[in-house]
Amino acid sequence: MQDPNEDTEWNEILRDFGILPPKEEPKDEIEEMVLRLQKEAMVKPYEKMTLAQLKEAEDEFDDEDMRAIEIYREKRLQEWKALKKKQKFGELREISGNQYVNEVTNAEKDVWVIIHLYRSSIPMCSLVNQHLSLLARKFPETKFVKAIVNSCIQHYHDNCLPTIFVYKNGQIEGKFIGIIECGGINLKLEELEWKLAEVGAIQTDLEENPRRVIVDVMVSSIRNTSIYDDTNSSNSDNDDTK
Repeated sequence: MQDPNEDTEWNEILRDFGILPPKEEPKDEIEEMVLRLQKEAMVKPYEKMTLAQLKEAEDEFDDEDMRAIEIYREKRLQEWKALKKKQKFGELREISGNQYVNEVTNAEKDVWVIIHLYRSSIPMCSLVNQHLSLLARKFPETKFVKAIVNSCIQHYHDNCLPTIFVYKNGQIEGKFIGIIECGGINLKLEELEWKLAEVGAIQTDLEENPRRVIVDVMVSSIRNTSIYDDTNSSNSDNDDTK
């Protein structure tokens, strides 16, 4: 098939009659660069500055710029406040039993609250606290708190620890009671993250359940071992019949 951009007499005739579109002109890299620089020059310098940089550079702008800067500064300030409001937690805080209602049950509207009831003498509780501390930093929009169980519930049985409750708007949306439900003594950070994401408390970037991956690997390993053992057994039986 003939190239419509090829310089031939026939193509020129077809272009004259409108059968072929006008020939594409090769792009001039220098011209493109100049256009890009002109476009960037149209962007006011203050639109790339932080609030601190704006403060330092105030003397360099005229009255018109200053009016625009005030509008822009207010916009940036509101964006910063919105971000701080969204990310106002960011740590695993210790609370006492008498703070439970205010901090958990009556927490701010639409805020997810994760509370861990623990006893420091139980190793699994310490592991969960370590994981929750890391998750609190990763998901600062979610409220993470912990409380010594005796300060909240008297005579709570050790078999029920660790205990994790997930609240939203005063309602329990998820609960993990005891070592097994919390993920076992070898609980990994990603596994706990997935559990909390499943009940909606956090928005994880994990694409699949890490526990399932581990189980799949274990099953595959067991299956391969079984096949290997069956093969050896079969070979041994054959040797015995010879």
